[in-house]
Amino acid sequence: MTAVCFSSVSKSWDATTALHPTDLTLAAGEFSVLLGPSGCGKTTTLRLIAGLESPTTGQINIFDRDVTQIPSSQRGVSMVFQNYALFPHMSVAENIVFGLRVRRVPPAELQSRLKKVLDLLSLTAYQERKPGQLSGGQQQRVALARALVADSRLCLMDEPLSNLDAQLRQEMRHELRALQLKLGLSVVYVTHDQTEAMSMADRVVLLHGGRVEQVATPFEIYQKPGTLFAAQFIGSARMNILELEQGLIAGSGAGGFVGSGAGRLVGSGEGRLAGSSVAVTPPAGAVRVGLRPEDVVLGTGPSFTVEKTEFTGADLLLHARVGSQILAVRAQGKHAMAVQGEVQLSWNPANLHWFDEHGRRI
Repeated sequence: MTAVCFSSVSKSWDATTALHPTDLTLAAGEFSVLLGPSGCGKTTTLRLIAGLESPTTGQINIFDRDVTQIPSSQRGVSMVFQNYALFPHMSVAENIVFGLRVRRVPPAELQSRLKKVLDLLSLTAYQERKPGQLSGGQQQRVALARALVADSRLCLMDEPLSNLDAQLRQEMRHELRALQLKLGLSVVYVTHDQTEAMSMADRVVLLHGGRVEQVATPFEIYQKPGTLFAAQFIGSARMNILELEQGLIAGSGAGGFVGSGAGRLVGSGEGRLAGSSVAVTPPAGAVRVGLRPEDVVLGTGPSFTVEKTEFTGADLLLHARVGSQILAVRAQGKHAMAVQGEVQLSWNPANLHWFDEHGRRI
C-alpha cells in the first residue's frame, strides 16, 4: 500500500517556486527520509503532506485517499515539530492528551491511550512534570508521545533531533527507528543531516533546488548515485569528481604509469589505471568521473604530494595532488602523513562512477 503519493504537485509563492511539479510515491510501513540542503524544498514537501500548505498544482493522496483539498485536522496524520511545541504550563500527561481532549475522545479511551504511550516511551515517572523540568531528550519523547497517542497511520517529523547534542541525537536515532519498526508506522522524516538519513531510512528522497534528485535505499544512493549532486552530497567525505580531460592518469603495462609524479593526463581514457591490468575506456558521453575517498588504495602505485591532512581519530583524510586536481583519500588513523610528503596511491576501475555533461550517471 502507498502511504503518500504526489502527482505533479508543486508549490509557489508569486515568483518563488519552492517545489517544482513532482511525482513521488512513499510506501506504507516504511521510514522515508526527505534529505537535502537548506532551501531544497523538503520542509515544504512535509507541510504539503500535513495540509499546512496547499499545493499550487497537482494532487496529494494519503493511503489512496485524495486529501488535496482536505484540511490538516482531517487527514489522519500526526506531526513532531523541530521545537517540540509543548505547552510550558501543562504537565507531560496534559501535553500528550491535549489533542485527544480537543477531539472529545471519551475519558476511558483517553486514559488507556495515555498509559500505553507513557509505558512505550518510558515517561510514566515524568507524567506530572512540566516541560521545563525535563531534559531535551525527555521533551523530545513527550512530543513523540503526543504524536503517537493520536493513533495516526502516518507520522511526519520535521528535524526532531536537531536541538539535541551529538550523543543524545545518536541515541534517539536508534530509539526512533526501533519504535517505528515495532509499531509498523509509516514515517516521513525531514533532515539535512545525511548521517540521520543513512542510518534510519528505508528509503531516502534526495531533494535539490525544489526537485527530487533521487529516490533510493541508503545503500543504493551511496553505491550508485544517480546524479553528480547525489554523488557529492552523500558521503561524510565528498566523492572526488575529476574532469576526464585532466583528471585520470594513464599508464602503460599492467597497472603501470607513464612517468613518476603527476604522470600523463588523459582525455580519452585510453591506457590503464593504477592497481589494475584492465584497460578502461569511459562510456560514451562521459565527461566526469567520480571516486570515493575510501576507494583509493594507499601504499601502491605512483607517488603523489600530500597537500593537506585531517586527523579524526579512527580515520585520516589526506588530500594529494593528482595532476592539476586534488584527490581526497581516506586512510586509517594509525597512518602518519606529513604535509608535502609523498604518498603512493592507486584505485580499482570497478569503483569509478561516470557522469555525462548534465551531471547524470551513466
